[in-house]
Amino acid sequence: MSARSVERLPAANPDWAFFLDVDGTLLEIADQPSAVRVDLDLLDLIGKLSRNSGGALALVSGRSISDLEELLGVQHMPLAGQHGLERRDATGRLWIHAAPPAAKCSFKEALAPVLDRHPGLLLEDKGLTLALHYRRAPHLASYAHRLMQRLIGEAGGALELQKGKRVIEIKPAGIDKGTAVAEYLTESPFRGRQPVFIGDDLNDEQGFAEVNRMGGISIKVGPGRSCAAYRLSGVAAVRHWLHGALKGIR
Repeated sequence: MSARSVERLPAANPDWAFFLDVDGTLLEIADQPSAVRVDLDLLDLIGKLSRNSGGALALVSGRSISDLEELLGVQHMPLAGQHGLERRDATGRLWIHAAPPAAKCSFKEALAPVLDRHPGLLLEDKGLTLALHYRRAPHLASYAHRLMQRLIGEAGGALELQKGKRVIEIKPAGIDKGTAVAEYLTESPFRGRQPVFIGDDLNDEQGFAEVNRMGGISIKVGPGRSCAAYRLSGVAAVRHWLHGALKGIR
């Protein structure tokens, strides 16, 4: 699907509910997740959007909730972490979909010798998922995907792969950013609002699809095929557009 450009985006509406990815959408991607840089302008923007939308703003990320809290200082905001496997609602209640511990342990054991042979690969244990990053070794992309595909095939149908930008994750099947958005839209203060989802990666496509199904506004950041209806060029464009949207929902 060819997404339309920002010029065609509808004017901001006070009844919007915002669902925002973080890395590659609000923050520039770094070689390692821990190396991203957070600025005060972004924190101010997130806070104002949340307040002016009546709290109808959730960050929907591949990072864990604890990581998002530490990174952005968002202690009480609705957060969906690890692609929806953990979700904090507006009341502060936490919902978790966990992978079988034994399966996760076996994956880590199988990957240990691989990491020793290829120091450019990084295994991130997010708690509910395992993410194999190859940002520092892009030439190992095909190898990483084949390896993770083999491991997931040996685990049966309870787990699935989630592909991203130079990363591939093992996670419980059937839960994604789209299911997280759908769950939020059944709850206050999101219920009855028009959803706006902004993301940049393959793992955001489920969110785009759900928002399209709900008659909302889906926005793809950067190049690449997408089911999103609209497109913004990069992180700077996202922030600029959100600043404009903020004026429209006051």
